[in-house]
Amino acid sequence: MHCAETTRSTRSAQAGATLLAAVLGAALTLSACQTPPPDRRAAQAPAPTPAGPDARHGADADRASAAPGSRRPAVRLPAPQSPRSWGEARQQAARRMVAANPDGTYMDKPPAMLLAIPVMTVDLNGDGSVRNVSVMRYPSQARDTVNLAIAAIHRAAPYGDVSRLPKPWRFNETFLFNGDRKFKPMTLDQP
Repeated sequence: MHCAETTRSTRSAQAGATLLAAVLGAALTLSACQTPPPDRRAAQAPAPTPAGPDARHGADADRASAAPGSRRPAVRLPAPQSPRSWGEARQQAARRMVAANPDGTYMDKPPAMLLAIPVMTVDLNGDGSVRNVSVMRYPSQARDTVNLAIAAIHRAAPYGDVSRLPKPWRFNETFLFNGDRKFKPMTLDQP
């Protein structure tokens, strides 16, 4: 009986690993359908500027305080550029997420064992503001990372005028969370 239980648990572990590989493969395939990244000058991340009480005003202050799950201090980002392609839009969005969440991100190589890998779909309005965020894939553990990812997306908005890009104005992002619950957008790991 012990051998049958061991075989069942081994099969279950293999099925879980196969499912994870399929999800990551699908995410990589979807991201490969995008156009090539822009030139290196545009690929530099904007420098985050801490926002003091006098630096935050208007819609920036409202957006920073209204972001779901926002517990981190607000960071003022420069105005986004209008992306010329969806590949450029995804790169700019990933850089803005990192810049807007300096205490919640890491930029080195992702660890071999990640805590969680939520995949989010971000629907935009033509001006680059967030219309809707939905979860494409919930992680099997550390499900609170979904809320961290949603808050990071809202904190980094707007993402630039996308009205000249083909509809739907939507992109997916995979969040690679390490054991410290810090994330790296998978887009930044792609060439």
